Amino acid sequence: MKTKIIDWPTFIGAFFLLLAVTVPLILFPEQGQEVVLAAKDYMTKNFGVLFMLMGIGVFLFLIYVAFSKNGHVKLGDKDEKQEFGTFSWAAMLFCAGIGSSILYWGTIEWAYYYQSPPFGMEGGTKEAIQWASAYGIFHWGPIAWAIYTLPALPIAYFYYVRKKPVLKISEACRPLIGKRADGPIGTIIDVLFMFGLMGGAGTTLALGTPMIAQGISSLTGVEVTIGLKTVILVVCTVIFAVSAYTGLKKGIKVLSDINLWLAFFLLGFIFIFGPTRFIAETTTNSLGLLLDNFFHMSTWTEPFGNLGQFEETLFPESWTIFYWAWWLVYAPFVGLFIARISRGRTIRQMILGTIIYGTLGSILFFGIVGNFGMYMQMTGEFDVIGVLNNQGAPAAIISVMDQLPLAPLMIGIFTVLAIIFLATTFDSSSYILASVVQKQVEEEPLRWNRLFWAFALCLLPLTLMYLGGLGTLQTASIVGGFPLIIIMIMLAWSFMKASNADIKASEGYEPKTINLDSEKIHKRLKRKKKDDENDKDSRVG
Repeated sequence: MKTKIIDWPTFIGAFFLLLAVTVPLILFPEQGQEVVLAAKDYMTKNFGVLFMLMGIGVFLFLIYVAFSKNGHVKLGDKDEKQEFGTFSWAAMLFCAGIGSSILYWGTIEWAYYYQSPPFGMEGGTKEAIQWASAYGIFHWGPIAWAIYTLPALPIAYFYYVRKKPVLKISEACRPLIGKRADGPIGTIIDVLFMFGLMGGAGTTLALGTPMIAQGISSLTGVEVTIGLKTVILVVCTVIFAVSAYTGLKKGIKVLSDINLWLAFFLLGFIFIFGPTRFIAETTTNSLGLLLDNFFHMSTWTEPFGNLGQFEETLFPESWTIFYWAWWLVYAPFVGLFIARISRGRTIRQMILGTIIYGTLGSILFFGIVGNFGMYMQMTGEFDVIGVLNNQGAPAAIISVMDQLPLAPLMIGIFTVLAIIFLATTFDSSSYILASVVQKQVEEEPLRWNRLFWAFALCLLPLTLMYLGGLGTLQTASIVGGFPLIIIMIMLAWSFMKASNADIKASEGYEPKTINLDSEKIHKRLKRKKKDDENDKDSRVG
């Protein structure tokens, strides 16, 4: 067993931090929940504007990079082909970034906005329903995918251009923190990222497992119990453990491809056999609202909601800020994964591809599945909101699927899709966690390392699920992910500093695709390091 290439301080630190948070929640669940929720409320109320500015800032920065000279840089050697075709690449990044959560919120999120709409509108009105359809696409649209993409820039650049065989957030910050990336500061950066990811993965579990259990219950008549949820978690763990063990090309790629085809079938069936005209018109109208109000929605903080007669529960804090924090927690993981699968593409292709394909996928789910449920509610054919408020979201989601023709078949496909979505997210997560705790990743992380994190991702949330503390872990991870705002700024700065220096030093690059000479870059960096050491010696002398 190879253990020398394992970065043990990061490995142990991440696992210890997760235990340090979960064990008190297990021993003192009520007190722990109060502390975590208070911290979350304090963070969103006092620093919410930072999350809003971070979201729109990241989006605008990436658009600039994509169309600048930096966007022409190719991730790999001059004649290197793309490692994955466009379909498989898009499938993997979408499945890793969204998971079964898209099935959950894509079906039911509109119902929350319809009852408690933004901009001070009255719930249950015609105006509220239009925004209810548009806001889900906004929260899962370009800004979400931009937040995901930013960490991929420096990581992919160092991995494929500067040929650093390390997939770490700390390594991507090296241009700014220098040798500190190899010390405690680098370890803290990586541990914070891993903690956020493990807590964020618990969110996906918290949403996906009850929904899958409800689907199985609808098909078989088996009552939804903690035992059924445990079986579901075990099955999903086995699926993604086997996939993680077989590797990136055989495991994650195959699962993602299957998942995307199943998703296309489900969406196509609902669109054709559902209210086709209503779905098309409502989705188009939602896109118009979004395009017309994008910057307003991106910067709306509802500043008067806490003042006297206007005091109320603030929509941005409950939804937009929470979502930006959630994407931020997942961003280093999804960015690492996007970087790993983007060999042979240019920076521009990676940025625009991720934002466009990710947003299109979200539009399809919210536009088709969400608007189908909305149609059932608006026409009175089925009271989705009544089921949601009385029986919970999982029951409402499966009930919406039950309104389709060939309902048992479609519920079956929906449930299988949710299982594979859950598996692919954890599959990708365990792959990246294993990569982060290794000092180098030539091809793929060690198998035992991948399997360890695959089961670690499942066992701790499973324990909390029995104790009813899974939602608290999710909130704790988002609070713990607050420092990632600073790390995101560092990542953007690091990429620009490194790529600008290399482009300036290179000669005779092609105007459409900049193929930087990795060997020349290595020699220049080595020479610079030697000059710095000589300069330091002369000053000491």
